[in-house]
Amino acid sequence: MARIGYARVSTADQDLEIQKERLAGAGCEIIRTEIGSGATRAGRTELETIMQFMREGDELVVHRLDRLGRSTRDVLNLVHDLDEKRAALRVLEPDVSTAGDLGRLVVTILGMVADMELRFIRDRQRAGIEAAKKRQVYKGRKKAVDDAEIRRRVAEGQSKAAVARDLGVSRMTVYRALAGAAASEAPAA
Repeated sequence: MARIGYARVSTADQDLEIQKERLAGAGCEIIRTEIGSGATRAGRTELETIMQFMREGDELVVHRLDRLGRSTRDVLNLVHDLDEKRAALRVLEPDVSTAGDLGRLVVTILGMVADMELRFIRDRQRAGIEAAKKRQVYKGRKKAVDDAEIRRRVAEGQSKAAVARDLGVSRMTVYRALAGAAASEAPAA
C-alpha cells in the first residue's frame, strides 16, 4: 500500500510548503505538486499521473479537499476512479477517508462546499470588475506579449499563425496587435 500525496496551489505566488509538510507528516512516500486552477480536472498533469499509477490498496492523500478540486463532479469522478482501482482518498483536514461509507458522504458534502466557494469567488471577481469598469479604472489582464514583438515578427516574414504559436497567444491577439499598429499610423482627420 502506497500513500501518495497531492498538493496544489492556484498561482505561482502561493506557497506549497504547508501542504507538503502535512502530507509528509501523514506518511506520504511520494508527494506530487502542481500549480493550476482547481476549477476543473483538465490540464492537471500531476494529478493525472498519480491517477494512472494508483493501485489496489493505495491511498491518495490531500491536505484539504479544495486542493483536489473545486468541482463536485470532478471530485466525485476522482473518488469513483479510485474506487474502481480499489484505492482510497484521504483528506487530512478534516480527517476523512473514502474507505468507509460515512467518508464518502462527507467527501460529497465537502465537494459541494468547495464548488460553492468557487462560485462565490467568481461572483466577487465579477462584481469587482464591474465596479472597476464603472469607475473607469478597469484595464483588463496585462498583456502576455508586447505588441511590438508581434509586429516585428510579422514584418520579418513569419506567418501570423506561426507568431501566435511561437509566442503562446491566440491568432486574434496577433490580429489585434497588427490592427492597433495600423490605427496608430493612420493620418488624423
